[in-house]
Amino acid sequence: MSTLTTCRTARVTDTYSLLPTYEGPDLGLTFVRGQARLRVWSPTAEKLQLKLYAEGTGGAPVAEYSMQKSTGGTWVYTLPAQPAGQFYVVQATIKGRQMAEVPDPYVHAVGLNGQRGALLDPATASPARWEEDLRPQLKQATDIVIGEAHVRDLSMHPQSGIQHKGKYLGVAEAGTRGPAGVKTGLDHLTELGITHVHLLPVNDFASIDESKLSENRYNWGYEPLHYSVPEGSYATDPADPAARIRELKQVTQALHGRGLRLILDVVYNHTTDVARTSFEQLVPGYYYRHNPDGSLSDAAACGNEIASERPMVRKLIVESVVYWAREYHVDGFRFDLMGILDLRTMRAVRVALDQIDHSIFLYGEGWTARPSPLPEAERAVKANVGKLDRIAAFGDELRDGVKGGVSRPADPGFVGGQPGLEESVKFGIVGATQHPQLDYSKVNYAKVPWAATPAQAINYVACHDDRLLWDELTVGNPGASEAELIKLDVLSNTIVFTSQGVPFLPIGDEFLRTKGGSHNSYNQPDSVNQLDWARKARYQRIQAFYRQLIALRRAHPAFRLPSQELIQRHLEFLPNLPATTIGYRLKEYAGGDTWRNIVVLFNGNRQAARLPIPGGRYSVVLAEDQINPQGIRTVEGTGETLTVEVPASSALILVQP
Repeated sequence: MSTLTTCRTARVTDTYSLLPTYEGPDLGLTFVRGQARLRVWSPTAEKLQLKLYAEGTGGAPVAEYSMQKSTGGTWVYTLPAQPAGQFYVVQATIKGRQMAEVPDPYVHAVGLNGQRGALLDPATASPARWEEDLRPQLKQATDIVIGEAHVRDLSMHPQSGIQHKGKYLGVAEAGTRGPAGVKTGLDHLTELGITHVHLLPVNDFASIDESKLSENRYNWGYEPLHYSVPEGSYATDPADPAARIRELKQVTQALHGRGLRLILDVVYNHTTDVARTSFEQLVPGYYYRHNPDGSLSDAAACGNEIASERPMVRKLIVESVVYWAREYHVDGFRFDLMGILDLRTMRAVRVALDQIDHSIFLYGEGWTARPSPLPEAERAVKANVGKLDRIAAFGDELRDGVKGGVSRPADPGFVGGQPGLEESVKFGIVGATQHPQLDYSKVNYAKVPWAATPAQAINYVACHDDRLLWDELTVGNPGASEAELIKLDVLSNTIVFTSQGVPFLPIGDEFLRTKGGSHNSYNQPDSVNQLDWARKARYQRIQAFYRQLIALRRAHPAFRLPSQELIQRHLEFLPNLPATTIGYRLKEYAGGDTWRNIVVLFNGNRQAARLPIPGGRYSVVLAEDQINPQGIRTVEGTGETLTVEVPASSALILVQP
């Protein structure tokens, strides 16, 4: 894109705001009784040609039509009942210049590499009994337990026992077994006890050449080409537009059949190289934010950022999210770099999804990678989450408090004995809400609570970004033995899964997954990224502990209170504890729990700690890597306080039934 002067930019920006907008629900390709009609928004075009092709790539057009100018800056054309080709593109003429051939921004079906749209009604590309597919029940957002996975990672290992390796169908495959007979893939997700499966981007992305799958290239998928059509490299036949649609629906169907909900990782904050996009070829400049000198701004650190505040961009984002929820029965969305998107757009997404199902869960990264020209007061950053209804953000306060800062990987964190992080961990324990016992001035990042309810706080210690938990602990605790690192790992996620809010786990951490220390494996080979099911067999005791930990949380509502008021009433931190220890009590049948009082103790020190708790008789239900809700042992004391010993680098949970 050519560089513009400051004054030209001002003129261009004003021109954008003067462009006509279209309010109707029929942008893109729509079908009425099997007949297709295309409507495309391109208000600055002098001409818009619709071209049909026999194939998804290559060849010459088999038909060409001049689209008719219509209302709100749109162009429209109704195709013959029996069109000459199966694939289509549009080509605009703007200021006398013929632009590139592209599918329209609302395209829902494409051929190889997304080069051309397909004349296919996605409703006709559904698996058997699709109309019977229903979302599993969900009572409240704090009941959610999220497991994050990548389509390829689940199945690619040679010992996964999964036939459709690296494919949507691999996620949907049942009855698969790995080394020593351990459950893999879908059976593992079911066994773990999570409620929601978060898949890294499955929309059509530009990073993988779908015509060269034999090269076995890998990418996370954060390079969007088309927002509302599935990625082809995960389909059994990327050249068949119906295959990717039908097979992704089979993933939803398989998960729902197991009582699991599906979350899609969506990337509406930027696109692949601007020149390749439908956006730039149909309305140059409109879909992107710019710097004063006319260059593309880049809050995403990927070369561009989307101007979500513009009416037709907001409309596209909202209708794309709604499309995934309606057509693919998706149950939730994780917004990549949500802090780039504006608050009005995120509110509009929430309102639109509520028309489908109030329980669809929304969350995202409440930050940007770089500065944005859109004022922070207007953006969906963490500090503004309280201004959003039922939209959550990741809590990096707890993450970096527990195991050390992402920008300071050598820090051991609270679990490694680093003092001064207690308030940061406690910030996550109360789900980033207001609590009278917290000293917010000592929290590592946010100095005020940013969540209005605990359901707005995603608690985690690792995700696909940066190092996995096992690798981070290895870097932050040099010289620690495997046994010591296991203690730190278990303590880290015991904190996460007993905290208020919504817990999040990258799949594989439950059996000490490693990427060999890689902190950014987005394009590294399967040998780095794939789930090594042999580790599940090797660390069966640890993954059994994780299963029991998730089950403990799901069985006891005290750990998942739905409001700030209930947390303030029922959760009290214990006073006078030594450095690098935390203790709190969930009291008086919190949340209607069957346990009257629950005392939770964390010792981040490398030696045992003796901690005072309110006196009485207790049953120990969690000690280090053991869990037994019926009781491991009993402790009691008749005085006002009782002193209990918590072993080094471990947790202790005691209950009064």
